[in-house]
Amino acid sequence: MFSKNKTFSKNKTILFAALAGASMLFSGSLAAQDKGLISIIVNDMSNPYWQTEGAIAEKTAQELGYEANVSSHVGDTNTESNQVDTAITNGAQAIILDPANADGSIGAVRKAVDAGIPVFIINAEINQQGLAMAQLVSNNAQGAALGAQEWAMQLDGEGSYVELMGPPSDNNAATRSNGYETVLSQYPDLSLAASDIANWDRTEGRNKMQSILRANPDINGVISGNDEMALGAIVALKQEGLLDNVLVGGFDGSPDAVDAVRSGELAYTVLQPVAVFAEDAVRIADRYISSGETGLDGEKQLYDCILITPDNVEQYVAPFVLEG
Repeated sequence: MFSKNKTFSKNKTILFAALAGASMLFSGSLAAQDKGLISIIVNDMSNPYWQTEGAIAEKTAQELGYEANVSSHVGDTNTESNQVDTAITNGAQAIILDPANADGSIGAVRKAVDAGIPVFIINAEINQQGLAMAQLVSNNAQGAALGAQEWAMQLDGEGSYVELMGPPSDNNAATRSNGYETVLSQYPDLSLAASDIANWDRTEGRNKMQSILRANPDINGVISGNDEMALGAIVALKQEGLLDNVLVGGFDGSPDAVDAVRSGELAYTVLQPVAVFAEDAVRIADRYISSGETGLDGEKQLYDCILITPDNVEQYVAPFVLEG
């Protein structure tokens, strides 16, 4: 079931009843605690992406007979470390972790492993191999290339543009930015007017876009490292009356971004299959707990992204799930 470089193309149906209401899965007589605790630590539960990640991991753990505990560190490594301490104290059978920092989270992972608790990384990598039992992440380079090609095509390969980026501590931010550059450098008539870090946040995306527009009112496009920053940029562009002349592209496949694609405010979004790898991580953990084996042929597993445009937006059937 699990293989290296696992891909999910736009032509393959991704079947998952996302966020179907975990509380309805079990009657009072069915003990979800029989197999022990799985601790799930994600980034920011106020963000729909990480909310989906945590909810699906929790739902899957409960389906498999575990007690599940979900917490969020909001990018803070001290909070993350305390949450790992709690998981150790509570005798967790496994930890599913979306790390706060590629380097800064290594110590927390090592602490859990030294305590005999296997760690399964999802969504964002840590910069050390051999600690986590698995690292399940979107194929960010592939997704960035998909988005950049679509964005450049819709701009007819010319114009002045802005890039909004995620935090440097997250490898995904650099991978997406490098992926954009690799594609866009092939278009000599596209020029980067400005770039800034907006930390995956909608409010920061709006504020940074407002500042950039003061010096660059004549841009033609905005390419963003995630949907939240893109949606913030759209707010700023609308306030200045410029959105009709600026093409904005996103990355994640969040419900709000999909709605923006439907309305024509967002040119596209690149869907990350978080609904798939959040489930897989828990199932792999369960396999490891019961057999001592992950069933994988390597620590790092890549999941291909899917482009969402007006052509296929109606196939978006649940948060981060596309059929067809």
